[in-house]
Order: sequence, then structure tokens, then C-alpha cells
Amino acid sequence: MVYPMAFWSKPTRRALGRMVVAYARPVENHLPPRTAAFFDLDKTVIAKSSTLAFGRSFYQGGLINRRAVLRTAYAQFVYLVGGADHDQMEGMRKYLSELCRGWNVQQVREIVAETLHDLIDPIIYDEAASLIEEHHAAGRDVVLVSASGSEVVEPIGEMLGADHVVATRMVVKDGAYNGEIEHYVYGPAKAEAIEELARSEGYDLERCFAYSDSVTDVPMLESVGHPYAVNPDRALRREAVVREWPVLTFSRPVRLNQRIPSLSMPPGSVLAAAAVGAAVATAGLVWLAARRRRPVVMV
Repeated sequence: MVYPMAFWSKPTRRALGRMVVAYARPVENHLPPRTAAFFDLDKTVIAKSSTLAFGRSFYQGGLINRRAVLRTAYAQFVYLVGGADHDQMEGMRKYLSELCRGWNVQQVREIVAETLHDLIDPIIYDEAASLIEEHHAAGRDVVLVSASGSEVVEPIGEMLGADHVVATRMVVKDGAYNGEIEHYVYGPAKAEAIEELARSEGYDLERCFAYSDSVTDVPMLESVGHPYAVNPDRALRREAVVREWPVLTFSRPVRLNQRIPSLSMPPGSVLAAAAVGAAVATAGLVWLAARRRRPVVMV
């Protein structure tokens, strides 16, 4: 049998050039796009208004008088019972911005830092804390988005382990608030803020999640692919039904240090902790039984 001969010829310069260009092309990045979970703060992550919760502390620090304390307490009550619509939120914004005119910013930060765990820690929803853990475990960033002031929201975000905080910023002059608002994160501005953050962080909003209790946050909710209504007011509940958005009910406020993290501990650590707990319990039962069997010695 005669086998055909294999011929090879020396490649031309042009062919070599095409080969070099082909090998020099960068490898395409096929990593999945980044995602995030955006949480409204008040009545979504915590059971009250974060700003109004510090009313008594601001009074004790000399920033407001007793009348202002009573007014903030009433505003808190109204907010808890029925939520706040656009007009009420606008009225609250004007009142609070005027109220804090002249406050020393550093003093506000110190008061928040000193009372944060006493005031905010007990009113964090256990369900919200679990969701935050689950999103982190899935590789998503967690972002707090709130109309409350940054001096209040940022420490809360740090306590919760949030990756980013988007909050209202007041104008500061000579170390004090001048009563004007630099950036109000409310309504459509919330949606604009998360869209800007998504561009800078590379989030794919269609694959992101958002949670809120208020109809004023519909622009934020509709800007992501996975919106959720949490403890919704009446208007948001109607909107959620029409749009077929899931509705969640959070009802268990709990201190962070008293809850069992659902995902923050690796399985081995959970089993080890359970084993230690069981051993301690068993030892206690054995000790108690021994004491009960021990005869009483009369003196």
C-alpha cells in the first residue's frame, strides 16, 4: 500500500503575524455579574424609625427640649400604627431638618455611638438579620438605603455588617448642621442612588433584590429583578398584589447577640457547639442526680 505523503511548508510572514495576533487576544472574562440586596431600614430591618428612636437620647444630651421629645414620640406612634405617606414624610423631613439646625455633628455621632446598642439592637428583626446572612452567604453585597441621616444609618449598617450605606446627608458648616439637606434619599432618589451604586460596583440590577415596607419605595423596588414588600403599608400591599410581588412579614425583634446565626457559622462549628452544649447539659444532669442520691448526714 502506498501512503500519501504529508507535506509541510514554511509559513509566510503574513501567516505568522496572524498567528501572533490570535494568541495575543485577551481571554474573555466569564465571571458572573455582581449582585446585591438593598434593604430599606425603618420597619423593614428594624421595628421603628431609626431617627425618632434617638429622641430621648438627644434630649438627655441637651440637643432638644421636652416638647420636641413628646412630638417625636407622637410621630413614632403614628409611624408605627399606619406608616407614613408622602405628605407625612415631607412634613417630618422639614420638621427634623429645622430641629437639628445648629447641632454639633460630632456630638450627634457620639450620642448615637453611646446609645446604639441599647436603642437599636433590641428592635432588629430576626427575619431581616437572617436574610442578610443568607444574601452574604450567596455572595451578594448588602446595602442599607434609608431616608434617615447618615450619622444614624452608618453605625447601624456597621452593626449589621452591611457592605454599603446610602443615606440622607445634611449640610454641615463649621462642624454643625445648618438646617439644609444636601442629598435626600427618598422616593425616586432611592432608585437613582442604587442605580448609581450599581454602575460603580458593577451590580446587575435585574439579578438584585430589594426590600421595603413603604409605597414611597416603589421606584426602588421596581428597579430590581427581585422586589419584596416587607410589613407593607396598605398602599404598598395593594401595589404588591397588582404586581405579584412577594409579601413578607417580619415580627420577631431580637438582640443580635441573643440570636443564633443561621449561616454565619460553618457546619463543623455548629456541630461542635451543639456537642459542647450537650456535654454540659449531660454533666449537669449527672451532678444533679448524684446530689439527689447522696444521703443526708445529720449533725
